[in-house]
Amino acid sequence: MNLQKLNDAIRQYADFLRNNPKHDPYLPWESQRIFQENWDVEALDFRTTYDRSLENSRSRRLWKREHYEPKEMMLKLIEMDREFVRYLFQDLFNETKDLDGRVGRFVFHCDELLTAWREAHPASKLNSHYHHDNYQMVSLYLAFRYPTQYLLFDFEKFRNLMELLGSRDIPTVNEVGRYFKVVRTIFTFLKKDEEILALHSKRLTTGLHYEGETLLVAWDFMNIVTGI
Repeated sequence: MNLQKLNDAIRQYADFLRNNPKHDPYLPWESQRIFQENWDVEALDFRTTYDRSLENSRSRRLWKREHYEPKEMMLKLIEMDREFVRYLFQDLFNETKDLDGRVGRFVFHCDELLTAWREAHPASKLNSHYHHDNYQMVSLYLAFRYPTQYLLFDFEKFRNLMELLGSRDIPTVNEVGRYFKVVRTIFTFLKKDEEILALHSKRLTTGLHYEGETLLVAWDFMNIVTGI
């Protein structure tokens, strides 16, 4: 990244927040709070815990859109093999292990579970667990579990951001580990602008939004400065 271009983008973002008091990107802030309050990988009724952990009062588009229903499919997989799915999340959230390995194993085992589910339901037309979606859903789990370490992943947004910031190494594949490192760096710079954090903080509603430190600020920054 070019430091001057990053600082220019941060000033552009601060100007945007200052001049657009009705700007409302806070849908994922609510879901992050709900996940934090409900997630318990050891819960006996793990299906209900998973279901309650992914909710939003305004929209479910983070996990339910046309031809995209990862939450619904994961609920089916939990019904089929609750303990194995519990293990998948335990492994995914184990910060002592390599990130790429955790993500790769999670998707691989989801593939295995889907194969088993389809064998048990041969008449069903469902043919995807939706967790190999360029890491969108896996990154959502990580971001909601660890708000200061991970962020929702979108490859096109990441690539556009790197172009905007003058990177000499534009992503050409789904480099999710590199993405997390980049957004953590950007958030470090964003935090230095106290006005940015103050503008976000005063728009959050206690009891509705997640109010702790979160890389979702970098998500909003990325959306605004890339025009997406």
